[in-house]
Amino acid sequence: MTKLSVNLNKIALLRNQRDIGIPNVIKAAKMAISAGAYGITVHPRPDERHIRYADVYELAKVIEGVEFNIEGNPFTGKYMDIIRDVRPDQATLVPDAPGANTSDHGWDLNVDGERLVPIIEELKSLGVRVSLFMDPDFAFIKMAKKLGADRIELYTEPYAKAFESRENFEQILGHYVNSAKEARNAGLGVNAGHDLNLDNLGTFCKAVPNVLEVSIGHALISDAIDMGLAEAVKEYLRILEEFDNKTKSKNNIKQ
Repeated sequence: MTKLSVNLNKIALLRNQRDIGIPNVIKAAKMAISAGAYGITVHPRPDERHIRYADVYELAKVIEGVEFNIEGNPFTGKYMDIIRDVRPDQATLVPDAPGANTSDHGWDLNVDGERLVPIIEELKSLGVRVSLFMDPDFAFIKMAKKLGADRIELYTEPYAKAFESRENFEQILGHYVNSAKEARNAGLGVNAGHDLNLDNLGTFCKAVPNVLEVSIGHALISDAIDMGLAEAVKEYLRILEEFDNKTKSKNNIKQ
């Protein structure tokens, strides 16, 4: 089954509006894990406008038995220092500028590939799985493997926008399908994230093969306002489980 990693950035963003410690990031992580989340994702940025560096260290103390995924640009801020200290299960390398509102594009490996090589080598020497945040451009997939990456994370905002507008939807979805197939052929695992939600998640997982993990934050935390965090996590898991069961049934019929 495709795994769910819950991104806690929006919890931290709300907390940072007041200096009284609520909502509590650690409590939110424990609730998400208790509700069945496979992992916890954070993306500390240099300005610490949501997840703070201190949060990462505190989370590392309490997260047990689930994946800890730390996103970030390895060339800015204290990202690599944190990875060296914490040694999470997975490092998702993202090419966002320090002042970016949110991640909005994948790596251009023609430009950044060479300087990523020593970063990837160091991360793997620390026992950290490396995922590169990528646009659904399968021309770069084989290059990601040659650089030493273990996985790619497909940047799914274009898919989410097309799902909503229905403009060129089949064509755009096809880019993700082809990229995922190319990744598997190259020996790369496939993650996905950005603007996936309760409406579009099932369609994405049904069409795009071999997605190991989705990282969801903004939509899930928004849904939690209506239904509570634990129930929101369970609802996303229900969609992933429903897709997994349908896939298994289809495979059994074929056999």
